[in-house]
Amino acid sequence: MATSRTILHVDMDAFFTSVEQRDRPELRGKPVVVGAPPDKRGVVAAASYEARKFGVHSAMPSRTAYRLCPQAVFLRGDHAKYSRESERVMMILRQFTPLVEQVSVDEAYLEATASLQLFGTGEQIAREIKRRIRETTGLTASVGVAPNKFLAKLASDMRKPDGLMVIRDEDKLDVLRPLPIGRVAGIGKKTEPMFHDLGIHTIGDLQRFPVETLRARFGVWADEIKARALGEDDRLVEPYSETKSISNETTFEKDVSNMDALERAVRELAGEVGRRLRAEGVRSRTVQLKLRWGDFTTLTRRATLPEATDDEGRIAEVAMQLLRHELSEPRPVRLIGVGGQNLLRSPRQLDLLDRGSNRRDDLNRAADAVRARFGAKKLRRGGELQETA
Repeated sequence: MATSRTILHVDMDAFFTSVEQRDRPELRGKPVVVGAPPDKRGVVAAASYEARKFGVHSAMPSRTAYRLCPQAVFLRGDHAKYSRESERVMMILRQFTPLVEQVSVDEAYLEATASLQLFGTGEQIAREIKRRIRETTGLTASVGVAPNKFLAKLASDMRKPDGLMVIRDEDKLDVLRPLPIGRVAGIGKKTEPMFHDLGIHTIGDLQRFPVETLRARFGVWADEIKARALGEDDRLVEPYSETKSISNETTFEKDVSNMDALERAVRELAGEVGRRLRAEGVRSRTVQLKLRWGDFTTLTRRATLPEATDDEGRIAEVAMQLLRHELSEPRPVRLIGVGGQNLLRSPRQLDLLDRGSNRRDDLNRAADAVRARFGAKKLRRGGELQETA
């Protein structure tokens, strides 16, 4: 039986605006927006909780934010200051464990399993972290404690601001069951109606739904969302600076909504990702698709594979499934990216009966050798040639 882990997710509350309200007492209690001015093209980087009550949120165009909350104070922000405050917070977290994975300027995961003998339970560690952050920085944080990363982040989100929530392994199904399906990571406003069409409105509905039917509708993504609905997540906390992912992206000169053009870009990006994976001697267990719209709103979608791969065809196939699910209706895309995550450095054990897989490996290595000698564009896949013919 696997040993239960203790994972913490620490998320600073409205970080940028909280720093500004701390340093400028006249802003306390007022709606504050950090980002582009409302008379300029740009988006909101952060909104205080007072501004969020009016519907203002990050990535929203600043002009829209102003229409929703004209009384808000708009600030350009001081990102050097935010970075300094972020490092102070991360130093506090590392006082409890060296296994800290910083995922953004204002949030991080901690693997605290080995720290329990020194500092007490996960809940006790969380309370002490909150206390030290408040005393050292004057800011508040919300902390989730759980046996994995998905549940820890969910817990911190459910108790914001200045909250603390513990989800125990034996309680996870009951905690998840009544929550709306949109609380599963990766299910957004565009994909949520697809689940509603299947009669899935809560995570409990998804827990009971046959995974085979999900696969028919959502492809490789089905197993990951089913696992999340059951509270399962085997991702490790990765604190080290070694390569955690390999990705490639392109920004279009003009926004692109044509699906053929987007899929062609996905194939080209996947080809580069596959070559870089093979060059580093790693395989990817997770494929990521990144999309940025014309208003600079950015999203990522991921699918975890049953077997790690460095084959660009497989990477492209999965990335295009994610693309089609996200773009069920045409929408102009400013930037598109493809990446491989959860990298495995140990070589895949070859199945002597899986001759097709072995042939693909041989073909990829031969193709890499040709490109290395004559240039990357001297050898292209048949699908790419058909599209440009």
